[in-house]
Amino acid sequence: MTGALTIAGLGPGDEALVTPEVSAALASATDILGYAPYVARVPARAGLKLHPTDNRMELQRANEALRLASEGQRVVLVSSGDPGVFAMASAVFEALENSPQWQGLSIRVLPGITAMLAAAARAGAPLGHDFCAINLSDNLKPWMTIEKRLRLAAEADFAIAIYNPRSASRPDGFARALEILGESGLGERTVIFARAVSTPEEQIETVTLKQARPEMADMRTLVIIGNSATRRVGRWVYAPRHVR
Repeated sequence: MTGALTIAGLGPGDEALVTPEVSAALASATDILGYAPYVARVPARAGLKLHPTDNRMELQRANEALRLASEGQRVVLVSSGDPGVFAMASAVFEALENSPQWQGLSIRVLPGITAMLAAAARAGAPLGHDFCAINLSDNLKPWMTIEKRLRLAAEADFAIAIYNPRSASRPDGFARALEILGESGLGERTVIFARAVSTPEEQIETVTLKQARPEMADMRTLVIIGNSATRRVGRWVYAPRHVR
């Protein structure tokens, strides 16, 4: 097998935040696969085939990328942010586990700047101490698991980065998440709504949890809930590095 598969993160949106290593991989690729809006971020050029697919086709997309690489193509499978954070790297290795004939392929994972880290940088340093990330999508895991993780994260006093908070097909999950966190005593916690970070549509809004409303978030929003020590300094939000 003479081809290769690269799983690459395109960062949060601004082309300046795509790493040089990822840019080099895109420049040498013969085939680009990914969710359609992410593939659209890769400029067309002669000799490059673009393969956009639907967002719910992760395993099919991973298998197609492996197949093309096994046939000698230089394939780049793109995700937004980092490919290892709620993205395509794990889907590829799941497909690879089920397809031993491709386990000799040359595969590499190139990191990218996650939405979580880009949002935190815009706000200040809200992830400056222990934190966790929770994906509110229940497409691939039961909602009861999400509820349990929210409650335990609140109990452990983590700052919490919430991915995929609210979509047209899941309009109620984020409202329930806010209720759970409120019931856990987090009503006065600082909450950052960071939408479309690093793009012209960027919006950053900071409120308390009790002021937060479900409609303040959509699928382009990364939500960060501060821990009990989170502070505001002017327009900035940060978590102290020490625990009293």
